[in-house]
Amino acid sequence: MRILVTGSVAYDLLLTHDGSFPDAIDPGALDTLSVGYLASHFARHHGGTGANIAWSLQLLGQNPLLVSTVGSDGGAYLALLEERRISTKYIQKVDDAFTATAIIGTDSEEHQITFYHPGADAKGEWPDLSQDCDDVSYAIVSPRDATLMMQALEWCHAYGIKAFFDPGQQVMSFGEDALLRAIECSEAVIANAYEWSVLTDRLNTTEGDLLTKVPLIVITRGEDGLEIFTQEDNIVIPACKADRVVNPTGAGDALRAGLLTGLAQGWSLTHAGRLGAAMGSYAVEQEGTLIENLDIDELKERVLETYGENLSL
Repeated sequence: MRILVTGSVAYDLLLTHDGSFPDAIDPGALDTLSVGYLASHFARHHGGTGANIAWSLQLLGQNPLLVSTVGSDGGAYLALLEERRISTKYIQKVDDAFTATAIIGTDSEEHQITFYHPGADAKGEWPDLSQDCDDVSYAIVSPRDATLMMQALEWCHAYGIKAFFDPGQQVMSFGEDALLRAIECSEAVIANAYEWSVLTDRLNTTEGDLLTKVPLIVITRGEDGLEIFTQEDNIVIPACKADRVVNPTGAGDALRAGLLTGLAQGWSLTHAGRLGAAMGSYAVEQEGTLIENLDIDELKERVLETYGENLSL
């Protein structure tokens, strides 16, 4: 069984600011906000939510089914994915647009500001996946064009596929009715703490209220780990300690890959969440979102040292 991943394939421009973003912002002058930050470091990497998650799934021995879009400059990226044995069958190429691009600024306290240009993804179409639907156990619908995200969730709902709705910074692209419909079509909602606060404020709701509409809620909290909510339980999973912290960009996507891998193998929520946390710890140790290599034995040892239990990878 495969895991369906739909999200962006994008180029990431990473900037690092030696200082704190909030220090330059006057809360009393937000209506005239005009700030600039010196970026001491710049790098360009392959990224995008869909590609990041599919990449980490492949490292964990999965065979992800990636649905996304690239532009006229996406040929080299497609070749990289194919080199890693990630199928590009359902990645649409749009020749009259550029591949999506994210400009991500990170400060010394791990605050982030992102500008995102959807590029080709705004012109993408949802493909016919009917010949592959019987092979899909789980799906994750991650940030990309909001219309395509909604189509993906409706498709998963129609075919009875357990879908994780990962709205990310696209929460404000959904109307309130569409946002509720997206949640109701899902097996789970996953978001970081800030994204979750935006979502609940937008809907004027709480975890408890939303658990009447969706069975599972996962909130990631960076260095504080993650929380998993069900109607019966609230599971707190501490972060898995990284050897060093270089850049947090992509850690959440790696976490999602680990979580989905565990669930696809029938693990408990706790064990799947621990695998997710461990994958996130590898992502923060490097610059760029695609983990170059993964030593499974080392991963098992890291999980054992942090949580005192083995994982049966």
